[in-house]
Amino acid sequence: MNIATSQHLFEKAQHFIPGGVNSPVRAFRAVGGSPVFIKSAKGPYVYDEDDNEYIELINSWGPMILGHANELIQKAVYDAIQHSFSFGAPTRREVEMAELIVSMVPSIEKVRMVNSGTEATMSAIRVARGFTGRDKIIKFEGCYHGHGDSFLIAAGSGAVTFGTPDSPGVTKGVANDTLTAPFNDLEAVQTLVNANKNTIAALILEPVVGNMGCVLPADGFLQGLRKICDEEGIVLILDEVMTGFRLAKGGAQERFGITPDLTTLGKIIGGGMPVGAYGGRADIMNKVSPAGPVYQAGTLSGNPIAMAAGLTMLNYLNDHPEVYTQLETSGEKLANGFKASMRKLGLNYTLNQIGSMYTLFFTDQPVTDFPSAKSSDLPLFGRYFHAMLDRGIYMGPSQFESMFLSTALEDKHLDTIIAANEESLKEILSL
Repeated sequence: MNIATSQHLFEKAQHFIPGGVNSPVRAFRAVGGSPVFIKSAKGPYVYDEDDNEYIELINSWGPMILGHANELIQKAVYDAIQHSFSFGAPTRREVEMAELIVSMVPSIEKVRMVNSGTEATMSAIRVARGFTGRDKIIKFEGCYHGHGDSFLIAAGSGAVTFGTPDSPGVTKGVANDTLTAPFNDLEAVQTLVNANKNTIAALILEPVVGNMGCVLPADGFLQGLRKICDEEGIVLILDEVMTGFRLAKGGAQERFGITPDLTTLGKIIGGGMPVGAYGGRADIMNKVSPAGPVYQAGTLSGNPIAMAAGLTMLNYLNDHPEVYTQLETSGEKLANGFKASMRKLGLNYTLNQIGSMYTLFFTDQPVTDFPSAKSSDLPLFGRYFHAMLDRGIYMGPSQFESMFLSTALEDKHLDTIIAANEESLKEILSL
């Protein structure tokens, strides 16, 4: 496969952009080689600058549920830009978007639009602190909530120790306010809470993790967290930037029957445009300025172009429940095909899948948290990634990412992916 143009662009980019990319995972550091530079996309396909065609399993990290360049969303954006690109003033679509989100996600009574998932999670933490009058938060090892200082914290050496900054530029003071627990470990959470009575404002997690690969919550885990938060007056925040409107119309919280106090949303509600939101209980959200004292603002919040795209996307999902039936069927077909190939080849790798999210982990142990995800053979995944890329399958360039399916994938595309997976496994293991 010729990627000469992409290689040239990457070399040039490194002179002007840190690392040559505007988000680290794009640099292919985890898999080796040079990233492919994407020129266009349509339906289930992306095309690079060398005109190579790939079946796509990233879907812009989740939002392209209906596939790339969906005609309905394209038309909505085209119509919106006829009236200018940004106003910095209220618009009708912001009201319609808020009303629609509230109607689709029962736990959300009021919602504030922002510009990214990171901005949503940062803002949700701030309002939780303002609401409770407490400073500390609990997050989970392996969950990613954007690059806000409070989230870039490595776990301490024991269950009750403070974390340490996971990135230069994050202060020790911020780290002291962030407690980290292993995912799927209720006992560890209870230990943290007991050791920090009446000081924890919020507990935040991805209900289905997408940022250490796809990792599902154990039976009763989310319900156990809800119980702890209720008992301790802690604000429970579900980060549904990846899972919201993807795993069900009402997100993972609908699927697992859990009611958070706050929810954060991201790119899906913009149909792929830069957008985010946070919302939840009215008494908490009424603390947000100008209704209350917790300040948060943004010139581009509720941007009319993003609102037009997002309204079209969410209205379609709301009116077409068959989308979720198709995504479930596609996810199950892909998982069953991968598992059949592994049985045929005598392999025992771990496949985590729920609905239209999945990750193939190159480890033979169950993956339920970050340590078990890290048991994967990372060099082997890198070889697998490139073998799939050579066969025209574009995946996330890291073992620690979920893949995302879209309704643009037909049976013929899924058959191609399943065949490519088997051929790639044979190649990298010389079976």
